[in-house]
Amino acid sequence: MTKLTGAAAPALILAIETSCDETSVAVVKGGTEVLSNIVSSQIETHRAFGGVVPEVASRKHVEVITRIVEEALAEAKVKPAELTAVAVTQGPGLVGALLVGVVAAKGLALAWDKPLIGTHHIAGHIYANRLVEELQYPCMTLVVSGGHTELVLLEREGSFRIIGRTRDDAVGEAYDKVARALGFPYPGGPHVDKLAREAEEAVPLPRVWLEPGSYDFSFSGLKSAVLNVVNQSKMKGLEPDVAGIARGFQESVVEVLVEKAVRAAKANDARQLLLSGGVAANKGLREVLIRRCAEEGIKLIIPPPVYCTDNAAMIAAAADVKWRHDGGAPLDLVADPGLSLENWSVREPAY
Repeated sequence: MTKLTGAAAPALILAIETSCDETSVAVVKGGTEVLSNIVSSQIETHRAFGGVVPEVASRKHVEVITRIVEEALAEAKVKPAELTAVAVTQGPGLVGALLVGVVAAKGLALAWDKPLIGTHHIAGHIYANRLVEELQYPCMTLVVSGGHTELVLLEREGSFRIIGRTRDDAVGEAYDKVARALGFPYPGGPHVDKLAREAEEAVPLPRVWLEPGSYDFSFSGLKSAVLNVVNQSKMKGLEPDVAGIARGFQESVVEVLVEKAVRAAKANDARQLLLSGGVAANKGLREVLIRRCAEEGIKLIIPPPVYCTDNAAMIAAAADVKWRHDGGAPLDLVADPGLSLENWSVREPAY
């Protein structure tokens, strides 16, 4: 596929995101100017099951994808002929949900005679920060979501190197499991965050730092500690201090995330520290990270909540980078639930 050169007009990309339980389509110009960003959430549907049911998620994507594409084009006031390319989340994610988006994107690319850009979901979360401010390299990213917890170094545009990751539960997964133990419905993270900030005192809970110098994370032990506190209270015939437990859990998670992110940014001479992923909407995490970065003199970028949770504008922002460096993807592109972020890194410098 022909690449967009530096002298050409900014790319106008229609992007599709269906990796989990949000169906989203956006139209973005030049990777930064959001003309539309339509999101159809399935939270109410999955709440009855206490979590995302993959088969149900796939069917819901099928039901709404055509309408969401039409709404995104209408809101952007863009006709298909004006588009530069069609982008889609190739992975990681739920395979059935990814397939809906990939098939839809292929169909549109063929019908409109436009290039196709396969995009990495986590690259999208990272480049959501580009919708706020232009990135300066090298930069460090703390990725926090329901399926991922990673520290990613970007030495240059489109280049990703994971220097730390969770060894068990992702932080969003830990939040949901703790929330369930405390009696909150799915999704539980926002409930824990709200209650933690309202609690007067925290129930003491452990911090998991792992071996000295490690940038990896572990949350399964902390989750078990929460369950022990809850079970011990019930065995004594007492009501658990839900607010205190929520605050203790959040303080433990946030302290480890923030301190490792700050240390990684300083050790790698990062010009910016980025916060990415659905848990980036957590107010407690945002507040502590803002304060610590101010103390350390680190430039911090955090997207607004609308660009933290799954959305197609972030996919377009990452796809713009891929397009300028590597061009489009072949139409035999397949959904890949295990797609590697490091392998998705761009191969060539932009013109």
